[in-house]
Amino acid sequence: MEIVSENRCFGGVQTVYKHASKSCGVDMTFAAYLPPQAEDGPVPVLWYLSGLTCTHENAMTKGGFQEHAARNGVAVIFPDTSPRGGGVADDQAYDLGQGAGFYVNATRDPWKPHFQMYDYIVSELRGLVQDNLPISDRHGITGHSMGGHGALTIALRNPDLFDSVSAFAPIANPTRSDWGRKQLSAYLGDDETAWSCHDATILLQEHGWKGDILVDQGSADQFLDLLRPEALAEAMTKRRQPGIVRIQKGYDHSYYFINTFACDHIEWHAERLSKTRH
Repeated sequence: MEIVSENRCFGGVQTVYKHASKSCGVDMTFAAYLPPQAEDGPVPVLWYLSGLTCTHENAMTKGGFQEHAARNGVAVIFPDTSPRGGGVADDQAYDLGQGAGFYVNATRDPWKPHFQMYDYIVSELRGLVQDNLPISDRHGITGHSMGGHGALTIALRNPDLFDSVSAFAPIANPTRSDWGRKQLSAYLGDDETAWSCHDATILLQEHGWKGDILVDQGSADQFLDLLRPEALAEAMTKRRQPGIVRIQKGYDHSYYFINTFACDHIEWHAERLSKTRH
């Protein structure tokens, strides 16, 4: 891993790395915050998946996670949202192509050669981080919007790899939303049976989650109809899934919303990651 930048932050270190990705076939960039406790040994880690148009940098600089991570002894990993570069397929729309990987493995051209974000997050980057940074085998995952979709679907599909999951304003039911149907059809084709494993509401209905789930959603979110939090809440009720969907009065879809509740999510994950795995 090549170090792009490194800065002292709340007693820990905020680093940005670049590396060659086998999954995506291009160089990928990600950020990692290590709290001061990492100087004494491995610490649990929280993965933060960003939303549409974001890179590794947005949440790193605007999410406000580092102070709370330092206090709770949790590392935070901020991956990019897609492969990038001149040879990578793109689209003029902001919600498809570069910056909009949707955390799936594309099976259709022109996306298939590079857009393998599911494998990149679940296998490649996880292994790279595990092998090179002082983190333990206790992993939590969260994210915002498209990244909330990614966090929920990845955790629900990989309960053996993740010990806690939360989300900020996730795209909760993409197979029934314009934020989802467009991208899933572009990346995976028109057979909707291939989409269900990338829909948190469907996955929760079918499989549930081994622990509890925390979701925060702003009531003034300008994309509320596209996110469909009510579908996820209904699935949790029907499944009798432990967890909570909190509708936060007056909050929108911005990083001000994320920053406001970042402390809650860090502390929530830290508590669960500190428990012995059964």
